[in-house]
Amino acid sequence: MFTGIIEALGEIKNIEKEGTNVHFTLAASLAPELKIDQSVAHNGVCLTVVKTDGVNYTVTAIDETLQKTNLGDWSIGQKVNLERCMAADGRFDGHIVQGHVDQVGEVENISEKDGSWVFDFGFDPGKGNVTVEKGSITINGTSLTCFNSKNGKFSVAIIPYTYEHTNFHQLKIGDKVNLEFDVIGKYIQRIIRGYDN
Repeated sequence: MFTGIIEALGEIKNIEKEGTNVHFTLAASLAPELKIDQSVAHNGVCLTVVKTDGVNYTVTAIDETLQKTNLGDWSIGQKVNLERCMAADGRFDGHIVQGHVDQVGEVENISEKDGSWVFDFGFDPGKGNVTVEKGSITINGTSLTCFNSKNGKFSVAIIPYTYEHTNFHQLKIGDKVNLEFDVIGKYIQRIIRGYDN
């Protein structure tokens, strides 16, 4: 389980295809602490460390992951939000994040607001996901609060610290982002709509 509080930015150093799998090698400040088989959220996608040399480490994405996230768009040199699993004795500063992306959204607008930023996002509402005004959302692994919540649209406000310490400062209009909707909201939605919908 994760909390959506980003620990570090990783930089993609190598991308290697093997069949339908893709191996991503990244450099990050937390690389020396990683161990093989450890789970790390990459832009909100839970991936397993398969190799590490103390400076760089490698994770593997299967075709299912590539199809349902923005990982297929990654390129060498790109910065990726990283979070290790929540420690049992840690503070719960974000919200419940599973590292299972529900769908990809798109940056529709970015507005600077005198020291902070408002990002507007759109997503396909046909997949059954919803946001709630002042509810939680995970964008590229970052725990945030929604406002302007509408059918297939929502906004988030980004403070300078988050802007600089996550990959929000790299986002542009039209970029694809990984969205994980609030797990409690997803269960309630499923109960209301029924399991066949």
